[in-house]
Amino acid sequence: MMASIFTFLCIGFVTMIVLFTVLITGKFYYTALIVTVAIILFLFIEFLIFGFFKTKNRKVAFACISLAAIAITSISPIKHAYTSKIPTVAAEVDVYQYMPFSENTKVAALDKEASLKLTDDLPKIDGATALYPLYSAIVQSTYPKKEYDLYDSEVMVNTTPEAYTNLLNGKVDMIFAAAPSVSQQNRAKQKGLELKLTPIGREAFVFFVNQKNNIDGLTIDQIKKIYSGEVKNWQDLGGDNDSIRAFQRPEDSGSQTALQKLMGDTPIMEAPTENVASGMGDIISEVAQYRNYKNAIGYTFRFYSNEMVKNDQIKLLEINGVEPTKETIRNGTYPISTEFYIVTAGTTNPNVEKLIEWVLSPEGQQLVEKAGYVPIVE
Repeated sequence: MMASIFTFLCIGFVTMIVLFTVLITGKFYYTALIVTVAIILFLFIEFLIFGFFKTKNRKVAFACISLAAIAITSISPIKHAYTSKIPTVAAEVDVYQYMPFSENTKVAALDKEASLKLTDDLPKIDGATALYPLYSAIVQSTYPKKEYDLYDSEVMVNTTPEAYTNLLNGKVDMIFAAAPSVSQQNRAKQKGLELKLTPIGREAFVFFVNQKNNIDGLTIDQIKKIYSGEVKNWQDLGGDNDSIRAFQRPEDSGSQTALQKLMGDTPIMEAPTENVASGMGDIISEVAQYRNYKNAIGYTFRFYSNEMVKNDQIKLLEINGVEPTKETIRNGTYPISTEFYIVTAGTTNPNVEKLIEWVLSPEGQQLVEKAGYVPIVE
């Protein structure tokens, strides 16, 4: 009896430590397997102590039941391992390659010194990842040469929602981003702030699929039907008989706001979600990050996809028969072109307007072009 209690306590203690570690690290999909192995191990020791394995049939029966239980509870970890091997889009971007003044930086540069050189009262900048190569190039042309930490300096890079939050909280003077969402506009009003949007370039809002998908283009109407949930199978669009995995982006992100604008009054279906363990071990539900399944569709902006990610496993779709290129953005034939902005919220920094004026000058617009975007002023 004492041996059984001791065995139970030892296995239980070790199991609790392992489970706690698993939950803290976010690997909650191992929970059922760990509990199952612990129970099997406890029963195995107990059966040995009490002489249960006296016959071959009992040994075989226990082994079969144990293996079946382990196989069933291994499904979740195996599924997660398989899913993790499917490439994402966002995970491939290394923004450190675009830091201003860094060695071997990929940042674009003018052929000559910029006419604007700031030395003090440097405007604090934040912005969307997809626009960091541009405002990093602007900083390299006009700011003093030094190291600008990505997350704690005068020049930071965050997601669009974080950038707007920093702007509204007065942590930065200006951000480079897509137009604000309705909720971001409402938050500005609640704080008594007026968002000033200065368009500085054009970009294409693009949709992409797995390279093996035989669909090469969609119409805007078909996109609306996909993201409203009206069309759920690629076969209905001339593709294979396979369900459509229509990924979305988090609320208030630049690309999600662009989708909402495109959809207009057409309701967007609920976004696919995945369970994520927080640092405290709680399981929360978040919008699932795009994974390049053969039946998946996602969206982003052209530069982010073509220049920063360069994922040869996805392809950009033609929209209404037009490819998303710099030329079709420039001549207005691509139907989902959008402007991107320098956004301010009442900053008192005296150099903000100087910098905005320079970005809109021939020099600044030339840099927009060199950085790989389409300038607003031709």
